[in-house]
Amino acid sequence: MTTLKINDQQRSTSAPQETPLLWVLRDELSLTGTKFGCGMALCGACTVHLDGQAVRACLTPIGSVAEQSVHTIEHMQNDKVGRVVQQAWVDLNVAQCGYCQAGQIMSAVTLLKATPKPSGRQIDDGMSGNLCRCGTYPRIRAAIQLASRRLAGDKA
Repeated sequence: MTTLKINDQQRSTSAPQETPLLWVLRDELSLTGTKFGCGMALCGACTVHLDGQAVRACLTPIGSVAEQSVHTIEHMQNDKVGRVVQQAWVDLNVAQCGYCQAGQIMSAVTLLKATPKPSGRQIDDGMSGNLCRCGTYPRIRAAIQLASRRLAGDKA
């Protein structure tokens, strides 16, 4: 039995230690906001926060996270930066098909916590590895810039 700290709650699983975190989140804990994309940590659809850092849940074995805090997209409503980013996403109609958006938001939150006023280049670098098959990259960038302004207290 492995105990994990998921979204600030202790959760137990009997899955083998090498089981990817993604499958425990989705199949055992019904946290389906984290998506399966490529299974090789290349697309970013499965991005979660592990002790505040964006990681790919598809390749992260549960045995490696037992002592750390995992936050999923479902937790972002409880995170100040997460709420602001999600609202910017809604206000700018970022999502098209929406499949990648949870991973995009998780990476954007990590970026804004590390770099509150990112330049265009810093946004590109911080979001690299998050693929959007619909090509909403301009709206993603605009939403990150909007969230940054709002977090800084600008009336955007």
